[in-house]
Amino acid sequence: MKEKIVLESSPRRWWVLGTLVLSLLVVQLDTTILGMAVQRLSQPAPAGLGLTQGELLWAINSYTLVMAGGLLTAGALADRFGRKRVLLIGMVLFGLTSAWCAFAVNGPMLIAGRTVLGLAAALVTPTTLAIITNTFTPQERPKAIGIWSGGVGVAVAAGPILGGLLLDHLWWGSIFLVNVPVVIIALIAMAVVVPESRNPRPGRFDIPGIVLSLLGMVLLVDGIIEGGDTGDWTSPNVWGVVLAGAIVLAGFLLWERRAADPLLPVGWFRVREFSGSITVMTLAFFAMLGVTFTVTFYLLSLRRLDVLAVGLLMLPLAIAQLVFSSQTPRLAARFGARATGAFGMLALTAALLLFATLDSGTSLWIVEVAMFLIGVGIAFIMPSASAAIMGSVPRERAGTASAASNAFRQIGGALGTAVLGAVLTSTYRTRITGHLDAIPEGLRSTAAASIQATQGMLDSLGLSGAGASAITTASDQAFIAGFHASSLLGAAIALLGAIIAAVALTPKRTGSWPPNVGLRANDSTHRDCP
Repeated sequence: MKEKIVLESSPRRWWVLGTLVLSLLVVQLDTTILGMAVQRLSQPAPAGLGLTQGELLWAINSYTLVMAGGLLTAGALADRFGRKRVLLIGMVLFGLTSAWCAFAVNGPMLIAGRTVLGLAAALVTPTTLAIITNTFTPQERPKAIGIWSGGVGVAVAAGPILGGLLLDHLWWGSIFLVNVPVVIIALIAMAVVVPESRNPRPGRFDIPGIVLSLLGMVLLVDGIIEGGDTGDWTSPNVWGVVLAGAIVLAGFLLWERRAADPLLPVGWFRVREFSGSITVMTLAFFAMLGVTFTVTFYLLSLRRLDVLAVGLLMLPLAIAQLVFSSQTPRLAARFGARATGAFGMLALTAALLLFATLDSGTSLWIVEVAMFLIGVGIAFIMPSASAAIMGSVPRERAGTASAASNAFRQIGGALGTAVLGAVLTSTYRTRITGHLDAIPEGLRSTAAASIQATQGMLDSLGLSGAGASAITTASDQAFIAGFHASSLLGAAIALLGAIIAAVALTPKRTGSWPPNVGLRANDSTHRDCP
């Protein structure tokens, strides 16, 4: 207790925050950086690993699956056994597994490493926010969370830039090996400045809740990813898995209502600040990650830019989030989370509407304006929503609350990527199918799968002249139609989020912010160790 009181009034708390942001940054980078190396990894050794399409998908998706499935359990472990301890374990695991991935010699070895990286990310991500909640006073907490959330925006933009630089100058394994020195620095800083905290009365371990949450989240996210990868949402491998995940999660919620010591207290969702903020954040990440996924293909495949140029075009997103994230708590205190959340969702809506105007010759500065608006939107949504979520539950359950917030963000991001990607793919296939007469009939279905598949087929067949030119023109037009359709759907989702924010989030309060409406009288009870 004494350690925490001293820390809340000491400049050391800002060193704690810097260490946590560094930890979050290196983990979040891994969610975006691998996408830049997909083409390299598909090449034969020594340039790549010669991965098949299936191995590439598993290398990317295993990380997301394990991270999403493990978040709630990781949050409960942190609350029970100590948040600093779980954070240290997660970072050590992340560093060791990054080195494993860097020197992988085949697809299964890389996939195994990525799976363990997902587990490490699940241990680190919610724990950082829980430690912030237990380090800062309720008055300073929104500002600290604003700075913390800026790390997510930096990672989204920095991943492609860093990946492009490393792949231009070094071998593919460098995108993993670069994590190791950063992890070492973070571990040293953690050992020195980060305090320990835990729930002093964790109760019984909710084993059925852990099993149901893990299974349900993995099934749900796996089905969503499969639907996005194949574009065939009518397949039993898609809807059947999604339905099974939803049923298991429904069973999880029913169990949690009866459990004496639930993994996730269902009653939290009756608190408007909690449920409203989680809903808005989920829709925000649906729109943001969905559109950043599709716009990457627009820039790489339609505009034929290199990876580094694509990364640089995403810089306005990171700059906007860095600049505005630290200001959002002050604005939320003055105008209310309702105003900041609705404004952020409207900024996302405007960005997606801008994307819906792009074609093959549009000036790239419009892309930069749209990226800036995305950064503004997330900067206005994430800090105030995160602070409201953490302030509406008991402090001793900070790890669980942070894990719930991150789990819904993962679901929103996976849904956004899958759904907007599927809209793009299905529209493209519909538009291009009647323009592939120059390609042998048996190969037309493969060529119609995506703009990359069409371009690859033309190259592999060595087609040229008027026929190839006509296919290329039709391919560009089909992609633009799909990109517009997916952007408009994303804009509609973001607009829905703005409406929900205006209705569900709290207006300006006369007292302190965040509201802390869900805290119990003994919320300040905790255990801190020097």
